[in-house]
Amino acid sequence: MDRNDGMNYAPKGEVRKVVENGEFPFAVIGLDHGHIYGMCNGLIEAGGTLVAVYDPDSEKVQKFIEAYPEGTVASSEEEILQNPKIKLVASANIPVHRGPLGLRVLNAGKHYFVDKPAFTTMEQIEQAKQKVEETGLNWGIYYSERLHVESAVFAGQLIEEGTIGRVIQVIGTGPHRANADNRPDWFFDPEQYGGILTDIGSHQIEQFLHYAGAKSAKVLHSKVANYNYKQYPDFQDYGDATLVADNGATFYFRVDWFTPDGLGTWGDGRVLILGTEGYIEVRKYIDIARSNDGNHLYLVNSEGEKHFELTGKVGFPFFGDFILDCLNGTENAMTQEHAFTAAALCVEAQEQAFRVE
Repeated sequence: MDRNDGMNYAPKGEVRKVVENGEFPFAVIGLDHGHIYGMCNGLIEAGGTLVAVYDPDSEKVQKFIEAYPEGTVASSEEEILQNPKIKLVASANIPVHRGPLGLRVLNAGKHYFVDKPAFTTMEQIEQAKQKVEETGLNWGIYYSERLHVESAVFAGQLIEEGTIGRVIQVIGTGPHRANADNRPDWFFDPEQYGGILTDIGSHQIEQFLHYAGAKSAKVLHSKVANYNYKQYPDFQDYGDATLVADNGATFYFRVDWFTPDGLGTWGDGRVLILGTEGYIEVRKYIDIARSNDGNHLYLVNSEGEKHFELTGKVGFPFFGDFILDCLNGTENAMTQEHAFTAAALCVEAQEQAFRVE
């Protein structure tokens, strides 16, 4: 995993199989974002069997097959969709195309697991909701900054145990390193990637809903800017927003493309969670000037102050739960309502954002 490039963030964890080999065959369509490697790692570690991959770019396919030689190269998308043995299709194609692909996948009778942002418009979200209701199939979304970060998983477990009481406020920061020279053209086009609040803001809003135990929220204010990339006039390198949940919890988050070159990883992602009986700070990827390792969690409550180093100690339960959801028709990994609500709030924040000139 490249610690300097968030686009290639692909954690590996312990193998914790919930199914036998061959019981959950899945395929991949769309290799435009490196998150597909993290998605596949999680599914395989939980017992999924990668059987096929398709992308029109042969170079991307060759790199993928080098990492996962057990997969065979499909000649077309249809070859995968028409294969009755495949139970799920995973994708990290260009964001604007993720919604339409999902409709085709569910129409083919398969579950769908897609990188965030899963959608770029409200219309796409409504179409997905209708298709899920029509088919009864799962439309999973890879909100990796909570689902694939052990300290973030552990924070949720502490909250569920009542360690800090009722969550009343959350602050999230999601800085990323731009690596602009290595990015594809679509990365700079909001019509293609959805805008900064829809894209990397999706991690932030999803984790807020989860930690706060909220069903929905209202976007109070949002703004975006392009401070530094004037050669890409439509690009947004900064965004922030304030929300209030249906249960009264409040949220502020900031996302940006300004990680300095001197930082030992691609972004100093953090979340600060205030409860009625304590608070938690998660330092996801680095503890600056102290440790280049990630997964640090700080807890303060009536019992005192605690620091947890969590790499290799928590695991990633989402993937096993998601596979079992697909097989059993349950929603233990993440409800469809939660996944779609987080996505819709991101698009809403993006659409109503004030643009700083």
